[in-house]
Amino acid sequence: MKNNHIAFTGLAGVILFSIASILGGFQFDDYSPVKQFISETMAVGTPYGYMLRYFGYIPSGIFLTLFSFAIIKKLPSNKFIKTGFLVLALFYGIATIVIGIFPCDEGCNKEWIDPSLSQIIHNFTGFLTYIFVPLSILTIGNGLRPYEKFTSLSKTAFLIGSLSFAFVLILLSAPLSNYAGLFQRIIETLFIIWIVSCAMTIVRK
Repeated sequence: MKNNHIAFTGLAGVILFSIASILGGFQFDDYSPVKQFISETMAVGTPYGYMLRYFGYIPSGIFLTLFSFAIIKKLPSNKFIKTGFLVLALFYGIATIVIGIFPCDEGCNKEWIDPSLSQIIHNFTGFLTYIFVPLSILTIGNGLRPYEKFTSLSKTAFLIGSLSFAFVLILLSAPLSNYAGLFQRIIETLFIIWIVSCAMTIVRK
């Protein structure tokens, strides 16, 4: 696969994810992106949740998975780089597909009262995503560090990995906070910046 095609899969993934995340909130008159989670817009019982999942998040996950696997061949042969992108494929690409197939209960059942199997799978997958994606980014950054041509991307990886992990800790420490939605969106934005940075790097190289 050519560099431009690989970059396209990454950009398509983040664009679909971003559009679904933004449009989802418009289903409700009182939805707060600062307080409420992204998953609440595609939860069971939402007006357009099915469309958001099957035309937004699931295709996004497919593109992100393809991108993570394909970019490995375009970067230096290094076990840290390979491992990092394989983890990214699993816990960001495939995980996005999983949360689309298994939405949370209506309102995302934040109090965890008699959760459905779909809710349990959704939450557990999201938890793994927020733990392992920052670690995968930091691992890739460490793998890129010896290569002068990828110094900029390595520094970007350390910055984004560290920031995203810090906000994950904040979110997990206060999941019922009035700013939980904001913290989640900061984390997702950092992940998106990372994918875009990788895509642009292989286009230039």
